[in-house]
Amino acid sequence: MIYLDNNATTQPAAAVIEAVSKALAENWGNPSSVHDFGKSARHAVEEARQEVADLIGCAAREIIFTSGGTESCNLAIHGSLAGQSGQSVVVTTRVEHAAVRECAQAGCEVVWLDALDGVVAIEECERLLMARHGEIALLSIMWANNETGALQPIAQLAALCRLYGVRFHTDATQLVGRMPTNLCDLPVDLLTLSAHKFHGAKGVGALYCRRGIALKPLSVGGSQERLRRGGTENVPGICGLGVAARLAREWLTNAPHEQGERAAFRDDFEAEVCAALPKATVIGRDRARLWSTSCIAFAHLQAEAIVVALSSAGVCASAGAACSSGSLDPSPVLLAMGVAPELAHGAVRFSLSRSTTRQEMTAAARIVVNVVGRLSQSMP
Repeated sequence: MIYLDNNATTQPAAAVIEAVSKALAENWGNPSSVHDFGKSARHAVEEARQEVADLIGCAAREIIFTSGGTESCNLAIHGSLAGQSGQSVVVTTRVEHAAVRECAQAGCEVVWLDALDGVVAIEECERLLMARHGEIALLSIMWANNETGALQPIAQLAALCRLYGVRFHTDATQLVGRMPTNLCDLPVDLLTLSAHKFHGAKGVGALYCRRGIALKPLSVGGSQERLRRGGTENVPGICGLGVAARLAREWLTNAPHEQGERAAFRDDFEAEVCAALPKATVIGRDRARLWSTSCIAFAHLQAEAIVVALSSAGVCASAGAACSSGSLDPSPVLLAMGVAPELAHGAVRFSLSRSTTRQEMTAAARIVVNVVGRLSQSMP
């Protein structure tokens, strides 16, 4: 199988599996206990916290461990709403992951910024901040879109929020571990990441919370994570996250050219598919995109049918976000970008990892052309 669904999840690295297994077998103490088993587990957790901090360029004490990207986004939103009196408005976009989009709609006023072509207009954002900054609890904009790979102007948006005194959160689940991230240089207040997007284990993630930011916990009943997330820490998962963070940092530092190489693999893949299938449309092709992501829409076809046929032919891909697959409705993200419904219905996401090869992408392009060609011929 050629696995091109890495935005859904990545294969855990061998060193991550080893770290998780070792923690389960040897480092099973409760990190809140004061005996030696507890101290050993606490040391492992804090080592991992430092690795994550090093990956994104922040202090270790600014990292809150969670169960993953969804919880981190929920904590950023609801924790900010509860932690700021008199500010009850959340500003975001309809191209966000459901973890932000649906969470924001639960119990507060939401102001939606337009993101036609997948990118927020800086001028529109500034007008809104100027008019309502005293009411806004949080502005949340994802860094890299999970369906199209579109990159938002996070540095400019964060600087605007800092100028108007508005808290800024970015869902960087797809970006962290894939592109360099240095929060020392950015006025970001909250940032979401998830281990399994960069070869860690599922069920563990983190929320970066800038020092001095008031944040009410979602999970109460314990003093863990500096009173911001009650509950005994997932030591094996956290140990795996620490190793995944270290491996990602080493890859980003020692092989920076490989991001460009994989972007070239993707571009050549898209070119071959579009040359053979003139009705294929690459979503966001003219915008800055994450190197890992290609979203190709095949007009008048159903994405689910394409994905099933591709799997039978040896290619793993997805119809939009993995957590919403199974639905025959077109992606709300693509519709919010202004993609026509007849295209959005047939949009398939192909996503690479740092281990994806040119040979795999070349073979995948031929399979896609054959599969889509057969499906097109069978349609009335």
